[in-house]
Amino acid sequence: MRRITLILAIVVCFSALLAGCGKKDAAGVVKDLNQSLGKLESYEGSGVMTLHTGETPQMYKVQVWYMNPSYYRIALTNAQKDITQIVLRNDQGVYVLTPSLNKSFRFQSDWPDNQGQVYLYQTLVRSILSDNTRQFVNDKDSYVFEVAANYNTQSLVRQKIWLSKDGYKPQQVQVSDSSAQVVVEVKFDQFEFGKKFDKKDFDMQQNLNTASQDSQGTMLEVDENGQLIEKPASADTAAEGGGAASLPALNESFGVILPTYIPDGAEEKSTQVLDNADRSSVMVQYDGEYQYTILESRSLDRAVSLQKGDLIDMGFTFGQLSGDDLQTLTWTQDGLDFQITSADLPVNEMIKIAASMQDQTGK
Repeated sequence: MRRITLILAIVVCFSALLAGCGKKDAAGVVKDLNQSLGKLESYEGSGVMTLHTGETPQMYKVQVWYMNPSYYRIALTNAQKDITQIVLRNDQGVYVLTPSLNKSFRFQSDWPDNQGQVYLYQTLVRSILSDNTRQFVNDKDSYVFEVAANYNTQSLVRQKIWLSKDGYKPQQVQVSDSSAQVVVEVKFDQFEFGKKFDKKDFDMQQNLNTASQDSQGTMLEVDENGQLIEKPASADTAAEGGGAASLPALNESFGVILPTYIPDGAEEKSTQVLDNADRSSVMVQYDGEYQYTILESRSLDRAVSLQKGDLIDMGFTFGQLSGDDLQTLTWTQDGLDFQITSADLPVNEMIKIAASMQDQTGK
């Protein structure tokens, strides 16, 4: 009898062990992610990023290329305005390209090592590895982690990351604020490890030329389900430059784009039009708890030049932060150059102001 009982106990234990096989716990997934990160050679991913920072959600098509050790290409295309911005990192530095304006800037920067990026696989995995208080759910088709967000802004505090059970490919990311409201969401529709790239794929001039040509052939639209779709540009649209809104001449006046977000204690003080031979500009001054100035002007074509300052990921675009005591945040949107300059306005407040302007139209 004792022998039969012992055999039954062994069978039960062995069955339980077999039942547990194939089910990963958090520790097992974390261990695998740590190993895969160290062996990462290349990947290509694409999807849709939605920002809930303005009056209406803004959707962007995101395409990401990576090749070991430090080659990156990120293309952000505004779905509503069909305008693309590309960020490159290669042996020469970090470039920000706006093909529709034939415009490019170069930075000496260690981006993206110094900034988290919600659409980069390395950023997502490192946020999982570094958070010892991570929460984990073994879902039907995904491993879901909830961890701290680390995106150099106080407004984003938590994020949920969905990874496929087949190879740990990123499927979805939701980044929330302190009120648990989703601010940024990325849904990947394609992701491939081991993608074959060449250094020339990350060349600045090649990307500038190719993107300018591609913009003349397709347009982006949002369907009734909120999904991005590509369609051929019409002959009239292609003749105007491929879906991007045609821009008035540089010396023509334009509507002022005012932010819908103003920091507590600050208020608009004055608006002044500045005319010169090159282009019209508008300067809006704010006073109160914070003193700052917003400058808007028509964007000019510029040759590649080394920029002083830091590359800043603003979510909807990339900007440049320069200065010490007096700081200036600069970015380009819809054929306009914007600057916010202040001696006392925090950078995260500058980004909030800029984000509230990106879905506005000139009035």
